[in-house]
Amino acid sequence: MSKSLSIASISFVFLLCLQWIYFKTTGTPLSPGLAALSSGFGIFGAAYILSWGAELAQLEIPRSLAIAFLALIAVLPEYAVDMYFAWQAGKDPRYIHFATANMTGANRLLIGMGWAAVSFAYFLKTKKAEIRLQEGTRSELLALLLATVYCFLIPLKGHLSWVDTVFLLAIFVWYIRQMIRSQHEEPELGGPIEPVARWPRGQRIAVTVFFFLFSGFTIFIAAEPFAEALLETGRHWGIEEFILVQWLAPLASESPEFIVAILFALRSQATSSMGTLISSKVNQWTLLVGMLPLVYNLSTGSFNPMHMDGRQSEEIFLTAAQSLLALVVIANLKFSITEALILFVLFATQLFFTSTEARTIYAFLYIAFAFCWMILIRENRQGLYCLFKKGMKPSDSGE
Repeated sequence: MSKSLSIASISFVFLLCLQWIYFKTTGTPLSPGLAALSSGFGIFGAAYILSWGAELAQLEIPRSLAIAFLALIAVLPEYAVDMYFAWQAGKDPRYIHFATANMTGANRLLIGMGWAAVSFAYFLKTKKAEIRLQEGTRSELLALLLATVYCFLIPLKGHLSWVDTVFLLAIFVWYIRQMIRSQHEEPELGGPIEPVARWPRGQRIAVTVFFFLFSGFTIFIAAEPFAEALLETGRHWGIEEFILVQWLAPLASESPEFIVAILFALRSQATSSMGTLISSKVNQWTLLVGMLPLVYNLSTGSFNPMHMDGRQSEEIFLTAAQSLLALVVIANLKFSITEALILFVLFATQLFFTSTEARTIYAFLYIAFAFCWMILIRENRQGLYCLFKKGMKPSDSGE
């Protein structure tokens, strides 16, 4: 890419962010429609900048750690929303309902919609019907497996407590440690940031840090207005508030990592694309879930558990069941269009059935699929075994 075109591309993306920053900082009144459009463009631009920052960061740190850092920044809006609900739950128990709804909705969106979208985008770009992941992904999948197995216990207890915080945060710390110890290989950069990669190391690091900070700031100030605008639209159409909190709000807060992952897929960077969403899932299934009872306890000033009702337990059980199937499917480090379609159809169809019986049926359907997949397909069965054998050993390789 020529220098002038590179500058023009970067400038245009920054303008997408700056227009929202201007409206937000000046307090310019906007209708819900315009607010959603303006903040949405801001998030889209920030996602682009975030992906550039992650690519440049790979020149200094392991790719897995760069992707983990990217994923953590991208899911900050989701953390902000859920921590708010958890804090309010300490004052008003009704908010517990919303905290678990938002968390389960975000987790199921990542797999049911995000993984499928990446697979479809990668196929459109490369005409390849299968994404192949690198060996280094096993550590992330092992962390996800441990968290998934543990989260099956939460509905049985009927509450979240400081014990869950300790266990899930321990998995997250181990996961980050594995990413830090990953092998470092020089990436091949292209697109608008290719000239930046040739800058002196000090200047390049400064730009990388700026990209992360600027995109993180934009996402932080745009996510809530974007979600609120969508929620206002939903209320206008008479949609149930629980459904809005579970699906529409997470769709807005999850949009940064969705966009980043799809951008990587459209650049034929399959490992970085799926790695972003897998890392986001690990973050949300360990750090996010583990933080809920911690924030709740800080709000109440006690160590009392965060009790859940029947529906909340069902939602967590269903979310864990979906995670189990996703893990079995991807255990062989391959993810095909067919597998993406199965996960998407199971996710999309359940949106139309919201009864207790339907949630239970879908949960056991996920579990049945997972066990059948594991029993019938030897490669996936061996892949699960390898998670424990090789997942403890940090490794990494290029795209």
